[in-house]
Amino acid sequence: MTAALHTSSLTSLPLIARGKVRENYAVGADRILMVASDRISAFDVIMGEPIPGKGALLTRMALFWFEKLDGIVPNHLTGEDPLSVVGEADRAQVQGRSMLVKRLKPLPIEAVVRGYLAGSGWAEYKTNGQVCGVQLPAGLDNASKLPEPIFTPATKAEMGDHDENIDFERCVAIIGRELAERVRDISIALYQRAADYALTKGIIIADTKFEFGLDADGTLTLMDEVLTPDSSRYWPAESYAVGSNPPSYDKQFLRDWLEQAQVDGQPWGKVAPAPALPAEVVEKTAAKYREALDRLTR
Repeated sequence: MTAALHTSSLTSLPLIARGKVRENYAVGADRILMVASDRISAFDVIMGEPIPGKGALLTRMALFWFEKLDGIVPNHLTGEDPLSVVGEADRAQVQGRSMLVKRLKPLPIEAVVRGYLAGSGWAEYKTNGQVCGVQLPAGLDNASKLPEPIFTPATKAEMGDHDENIDFERCVAIIGRELAERVRDISIALYQRAADYALTKGIIIADTKFEFGLDADGTLTLMDEVLTPDSSRYWPAESYAVGSNPPSYDKQFLRDWLEQAQVDGQPWGKVAPAPALPAEVVEKTAAKYREALDRLTR
């Protein structure tokens, strides 16, 4: 396995933005090189230790899903080799962990689709029987499968802040009704195709979030990562039972460890800096990501 990459630092392209996991570099005026690092965040705090192989795995999984979802909506992939746009000295940081994509105007919302009741959706349902303004049947429990997938958008937060769940009418106010309805319908179609496929591999996709942008012609385009364990809640079907969250293929192992971690003898307050991750936590987190990809693609 190649050395873990916590932060890329390409010299042959200008940096546009650095996110929780990815660095985006400008390739001319119309393309972006997205480099997936091995960083991992939890509770909106980036950990100091990388997860070896995570960036390459997320990239492989995103490319896998872009292919599976072909025909529903255009995506941002150019089909060009990322190595073709960087200098020799940068190739090691790019190979296997990058996508060369079209430069789009991102929509200022997260397109979240839920097929099961979990996380913030379960918390809200317990309060008012709704999720983001969508009225749900009474009597549902944690991890209950919903009668049909629901669109529950969120606003995009600045790094370090939490996304804010919003109802559909707020989404309409932000991007317009016609576009909001298209994003809703396409997102549900994407989720349904992915969830149906994943179930044949013994994986439940409880919920996921998509991101969209508009190209120069105004064409709605699927962008960023798609259906990775960083943007989705993956459950092993054999462990699923209504009433509790199954052990998931995402960061849950890391989150559970952080919940009991201490800094200077006190519980960690979920603010930077994060406590140092033991080797066992790093390896078990990496193993969960590998298992998800292996099951989906076997």
